[in-house]
Amino acid sequence: MIVDLAQLSAAEKQNWLQHIVAPRPIALASTIDANGNVNLSPFSFFNLFSSNPPIVIFSPARRVRDNSTKHTLENVKEVPEVVIHLVTKEIVQQQSLSSCEYGKEVNEFIKAGFTEEKATRVKPPMIKEAMVKMECRVNEIKPLGNEGGAGNLVICEVLCIHIDERLLDTNGKPDQRKILPVARLGGNWYTAVTENNLFEVEKPNVKLGMGFDALPGSIRNSSVLTGNQLAQLANTTGIPDIDPTYDDAHVKQIVQYYSISPDEMERELHKHAASLLDQHKIAEAWQVLLAGA
Repeated sequence: MIVDLAQLSAAEKQNWLQHIVAPRPIALASTIDANGNVNLSPFSFFNLFSSNPPIVIFSPARRVRDNSTKHTLENVKEVPEVVIHLVTKEIVQQQSLSSCEYGKEVNEFIKAGFTEEKATRVKPPMIKEAMVKMECRVNEIKPLGNEGGAGNLVICEVLCIHIDERLLDTNGKPDQRKILPVARLGGNWYTAVTENNLFEVEKPNVKLGMGFDALPGSIRNSSVLTGNQLAQLANTTGIPDIDPTYDDAHVKQIVQYYSISPDEMERELHKHAASLLDQHKIAEAWQVLLAGA
């Protein structure tokens, strides 16, 4: 199926894109206008774009239904400052409530049950209950169009971060197992990061992975190993040597039982290697695969 966005309405484009480009982090942004009216609103068109200078961007899009703009956008034009808060499960319902289209004079901190806290570098207040808060200066606002659904990139420089110390590790650094944000999907759907659904993928930027093309044909063309599992093997710098000290009782059983059928033996060894790769035991998986070479 091919979806031609040029043939869709603005609402249909939004529906397709928000379901597919997900999950998206949420910028719960507090702003203030020139008269001191405070606004609080969440935006899932948001991400980090530079660390030096420290730049995050969020986009208050024009409303699809009537092409109107949001108070947040109007506020940052008047007072180019914003506090962006991390959304966690503890405040996800409150952040959703803050997205209601209240009048400009209405303070969403009050409507959503949040406590205002004075910021240290900018005029907009912070949410006391939020675990992470970024005080930002707005460097630029870049409109992407004039029709309903068009975004407005609010390019923000992060001046300082307030973080609950419970989210840090023993070295005083952010601990991803404790920083568990909520993210936006399509429609009414959200997803939550939990320690149980975290996993690590070794970065290849500190070494040169040999790549798929360097894998032995019997491994590269395996009917058992998946693309992800092959990528783990291909991320090593080269085919390792056979380790004569490697002792695996299951490998011995496979070799003994299937010695008269090389194809079946290879398949069983690949199954065992796949299990090891799923446990991130890459060195062990290589030894298993080399046993059948």
